Amino acid sequence: MDYIDFGATGLKASVAGLGCGGNSRVGLGRGKSAEECVALVRTAIDLGVNLLDTAEGYGTEEIVGEAAKSYDRDKLIISTKAAMHGPDTTPETVTAKVEGSLKRLDMDYVDVFHFHAVHPNDYAHVRDVLAPALVRLKEAGKVRHVGLTETGPKDPEQKTLRQAVHEDPWEVFMLAYSLMNQAARKTVFPYTQARGVGTLLMFVVRNIFSRPDNRRETLARLVAEGQLPARFAPTGDSDPLEEMVRAGGAESVIDAAYRFARHEAGADVILFGTGDVAHLEANIASILAPPLDPAFIEEAYALFSDLIGVGLDLPDRVKG
Repeated sequence: MDYIDFGATGLKASVAGLGCGGNSRVGLGRGKSAEECVALVRTAIDLGVNLLDTAEGYGTEEIVGEAAKSYDRDKLIISTKAAMHGPDTTPETVTAKVEGSLKRLDMDYVDVFHFHAVHPNDYAHVRDVLAPALVRLKEAGKVRHVGLTETGPKDPEQKTLRQAVHEDPWEVFMLAYSLMNQAARKTVFPYTQARGVGTLLMFVVRNIFSRPDNRRETLARLVAEGQLPARFAPTGDSDPLEEMVRAGGAESVIDAAYRFARHEAGADVILFGTGDVAHLEANIASILAPPLDPAFIEEAYALFSDLIGVGLDLPDRVKG
């Protein structure tokens, strides 16, 4: 495993972080038992993953907490979050949400607590009214670092982060970034790097990369809209994106997606989801693989950098 300085937090994080939500929810979404899910999380830790990201809305905090009991707590980075939207949420809401997470995790503190899926319309309230309460919980030792996650499907232009990246008290951001959703490269990463804000990348691989039928439909739509050259229009059994990434040195579109994000300047931790050991090992292997061919990277920048919101699909269960 490779480890990086996680922004200016002082934490050393594995470049591969286990995302405990999404479609798989470490196996819960695939019908596995809690015991099987705990075992999967422990396998990830044994392979060197030290950052585990969960949330109230994922229903996996108890699993993460149980898995973590087998290890030295100080060597793990536990990230969790809760949705707190609208003007009716109060500082007391923040305290209750943090206490609830700590109880489910069975821990005295979390390393990062995020306001989950903050919409641009809610951002000012979160920053001005709610964030001071989270800072006080940090001072009390219940939270080590203050985080914020964007809501990709409802904020594809990243308006929340484009403002928050210039402001306190944020120490960690979770944001969408992928081969075909590159806006953060110019609007977010330069500022997180300058300010020492740690980054957790989500939506690196979603249906557009993992499901060929979804990919073909998306590519066809983008070509029809004039957003991609005609050569990306699928014909017969062709998969233009698959052909492109293999020419760039990747084993598959998924492999390319992980490697593209992993080696982007400003990307700290690449979150991946999984429900079985073989998939877990394959994801980690891609994240740890060398950078793709520089010519491929430049071509990907030229072709896809102007796309907005591509691949920001999210299960209905966890929409923020």
